[in-house]
Amino acid sequence: MVAKTMDRTETDWDAFAASLTPVEVISEPVLVKKRSRDFFWYSPLLNAQLRKCFGDLVAVPKTTSEMRHCLQRAYEEDLPVTLRGGGTGNYGQAVPLKGGLIIESTAMNKILEIGEGYVRAEAGALMADVNAALMAQGWEMTMFPSTQDIATIGGFVAGGSAGIGSIANGALREKGNIIQLKALSMEAHPQEHIFDAEEALQIHHAWGLNGVITEVTLRTVPHRDWVGCMATFDTYRDCYAAGYALASASDIGRKLASTVEARIVEYFPRLKGHIREGKHLLVSLVPAEDMEAFRKLISDQGGHLDLAMTDAERQAVKIPHVFEFAYNHTTLQVLKADRSATYQQIGVPDPADADAVAAVGAALGDDVWQHHEFALLDGKIVAFDLPIIWFKDEARLREIDGIYQQHNHSVADAHTYHVEGGGLKNADYRHLAWKKRMDPKGLLNPGKSRAWEEIKHLSAEEIEAKAKG
Repeated sequence: MVAKTMDRTETDWDAFAASLTPVEVISEPVLVKKRSRDFFWYSPLLNAQLRKCFGDLVAVPKTTSEMRHCLQRAYEEDLPVTLRGGGTGNYGQAVPLKGGLIIESTAMNKILEIGEGYVRAEAGALMADVNAALMAQGWEMTMFPSTQDIATIGGFVAGGSAGIGSIANGALREKGNIIQLKALSMEAHPQEHIFDAEEALQIHHAWGLNGVITEVTLRTVPHRDWVGCMATFDTYRDCYAAGYALASASDIGRKLASTVEARIVEYFPRLKGHIREGKHLLVSLVPAEDMEAFRKLISDQGGHLDLAMTDAERQAVKIPHVFEFAYNHTTLQVLKADRSATYQQIGVPDPADADAVAAVGAALGDDVWQHHEFALLDGKIVAFDLPIIWFKDEARLREIDGIYQQHNHSVADAHTYHVEGGGLKNADYRHLAWKKRMDPKGLLNPGKSRAWEEIKHLSAEEIEAKAKG
């Protein structure tokens, strides 16, 4: 089924573009179409549904004032607005289902302040640039996506949830990780609202449905000298067990703990000659001072430490960052070679039970290849599988989901463009109450929330009451 788009309005887009002056606009159809896409093509289902969804015009504001002007004009004309950062989302978060105006934030990219344990930046600042600026002053991000070179800090907060560093510092929503967000409303006179600490969760991970993030303040941690490590194992069960051992080790710092089945590793050609052929892979980032303990852990777990490099050593031999073989970069590495692959997001019920992980792997069949990430959630170690799935059809995909569920694994569907359909599962009425306050006409990223269509006639207070019971 192709996503249903609204009938195009009779908007005079040339006149509307002129009314946005002095904001930079992009009207060339090829460029507008390019900016109407994100990484939804990871999913063949989303690719079929979203590939014909395009915006009508792109605006590239450079300041909050210019952003406010874009929102005010779109509100006056009742035009749908879709916010876009680097376009690295996998679920169509940045795809304009109903056409209209795309607002790209990448020109609002200033790093505003670096202080003791925090960084404040405009929403369009690239994660890699923020990290580089922090490291120059002895700090680093608590976490970042594997796509940091093109992902924006605002887009990460709006559409992401975890990343490299989450094994040490938890998910983005963990207390203290988001210090403050600033967001503009979509109304006749757009207002900038400030959301501190816990209040920021009412804007976080809402895909730009309920406010336009303009500024982000995140917690930072002291920079450490990280060593990129790759260890190999004869069985995936042992590789996973070593990953859990690293994730739970009290004497080893770690910024990444990712396990990848050997069949997936075959799709990492740039690692040829650096790691043992045909083995299962544990990818990690470990501080230099803990390397002796890490080497012992790998040995005790029956593995072999193939690669341990500082960033300078890695650059000298011209191989990618180790985190480019983790999280959804793993999926990307496979998709570069064969676009018939896809993935899913699976929660592991007991991360300590390597035998159960091996059992579900055996039950899945040859078209599902396991890949696990470890993270902290509410102070506890969790594991989730981002398997490579060789796509046949939706019926087989749902059969695979069922096999996981029969083994007590949870499924957060990666093949839906609705915010309630994946990891969120049910409607977040806190998000939707703020959508009513910030976006009374429902013009921000329309079509991405099933629940909004059912409750948009209610007041913000009535919507919020649903969250309380």
